[in-house]
Amino acid sequence: MTGESGDGWVNGPDGARYWGRYGAAGLLVVDPLGAILLQHRAAWSHFGGTWGIPGGARHRGESALEAALREATEEAGLPAGLVVARFESILDLGYWSYTTVVADVAERFEPRMADPESIALRWTPADAVEELPLHPRFAEAWPALRARLQEPLGR
Repeated sequence: MTGESGDGWVNGPDGARYWGRYGAAGLLVVDPLGAILLQHRAAWSHFGGTWGIPGGARHRGESALEAALREATEEAGLPAGLVVARFESILDLGYWSYTTVVADVAERFEPRMADPESIALRWTPADAVEELPLHPRFAEAWPALRARLQEPLGR
């Protein structure tokens, strides 16, 4: 990918820190049976030891979809051309944003840890997601994301 990396922290007015100078994006992948691909984050990472979705900092000029696909490929071995984006959910703080791209796969693929940011990857039934120790921001977003997943396509 050409262009400037999104690496670096953004400091909010309340002192909170967010990863990605140009914001960040993640990919919530849903298989045909409704299971979600989750990533168990390495202990050294931000909120390490929690479960969330593959994602990370956006590069300058990179769309949320491009960033989410790139990160999922880097972190979970997402095969090219397998996903169809369904919708996006955006947390916009004014000075930083995180976009969750929700996408379907026609067939489940075997995720592989392609970088050191993961200690595990697994398909998890939607009903079991909340049983895991979730990344705090994903835990906050999950109820609304799950409700939207249950809406009929095309809405």
